[in-house]
Order: sequence, then C-alpha cells, then structure tokens
Amino acid sequence: MIKKILICFIMACNLFCKGQFMDTIFSVIKQQKSFNLNLESRISFINNKSISVNGLRVGISFNRKLRIGGGVSWLNSDLYLDKEKQYLKFVYLCLYSDLVFYKTKRWQLSVPIQIGMGSSWFQNESPFYFPNKYSKYFLFLYEPGITTQFKIFKWLGFGSDIAYRFTLKNKENIGGNLNSPTYSLKILTWFDYLYYDMFPKSKLSVKYGPSFW
Repeated sequence: MIKKILICFIMACNLFCKGQFMDTIFSVIKQQKSFNLNLESRISFINNKSISVNGLRVGISFNRKLRIGGGVSWLNSDLYLDKEKQYLKFVYLCLYSDLVFYKTKRWQLSVPIQIGMGSSWFQNESPFYFPNKYSKYFLFLYEPGITTQFKIFKWLGFGSDIAYRFTLKNKENIGGNLNSPTYSLKILTWFDYLYYDMFPKSKLSVKYGPSFW
C-alpha cells in the first residue's frame, strides 16, 4: 500500500509540473545560461540492502529554473546476492531534466526526471571495473522523483530525494529486481561554481559565471 501511494504521489507531482515545464521551457531557454557540473553520491536500496550509487552530471542551467544534461552513474557497493553467489554491478549513461518550482537563497525544491541506459552483470570478485570479461545485460531505467536541496556554500550542499526506479526486465531479470522506491541522500558539489569563485576574471567565468545562490 505504501509503495502504491508513493508511486501515485510522485507521478502526480510530475504530471502537475509537466504543464509548467512546457510553458516554462520555451521562455527560459532564451534567457541566461550557465554551465553545470555535479558530482553526487546516492544511498538507495536493492533487495532491502543499502547501496551507494555514484554519479557525474554535466549540463546547462537556464535562468536558475531548468537544468538539462547527461552523465554517468555506477553501483559503488559490494552487493553480494546469495542466490547467484556473485556480486551485482551496473553502470549506465543517463539524460536528465530538473525543473525548479520553489527556490530561496539556500533551499530549493525541484522535479527531476532521469532516463538511463547501460549494462548490468554479475562478477565473482567485489572490486568494480569496466569493461571486463563478464557477460553484460542491457539495462534501461526511468526514474521520476521529488528533490530537496540545501546549500552550505555556493558550490557545496546536501540534497535528498524520493523517487521510484522503473527498470526494464532483461535476460537475467536483473532489471526487474531493481524496481523499487529510492530514498536518497546526496552530497552535491558544483565544481563550476567553485571555479567561478576561485577565478572570477577567467574567460569561462566571464562567459558562464558568476556563481549564484
């Protein structure tokens, strides 16, 4: 019951903001743009076990209201599955959009949507490395959610999100096993903003900066 309520809540929020997104995108993309670079670490759950998913995101921010871009994420935990007697690993490329609907100096609420494609596999040893010799299985995921963000500095902050990860079943049904709600905590680092503050007179800072709250 809780899972169904959570899915309905997330989908309702995304549908509510869809009209705002379509109304906003055409006007916002014509306004001030800035480069966006984020390094994040998410805590999520697979088979009731806590896991960490690291990611690197690169994109463009439009008028501090809309962010679009892409990146790469990978499972950074030693998740041993007793049934397979092996470690589960995955890595995927993603495209994302993130529409901000509430913002103050330090607080921000937004509706992120992520679509990813990559590979999942089982391996005998725990260290992550890619590519490797193991058979790969196609991984496709769609993840809508709600995000809260708090900035400590212009370039460093914390975030949390409630989302639901939908994955497409593959040959070994690895994708199907990843379907679940996600409750994530993130450490957010804006390296571009750090660069703008450290080198305010550089060509990149003049063109894409300055950093902002």
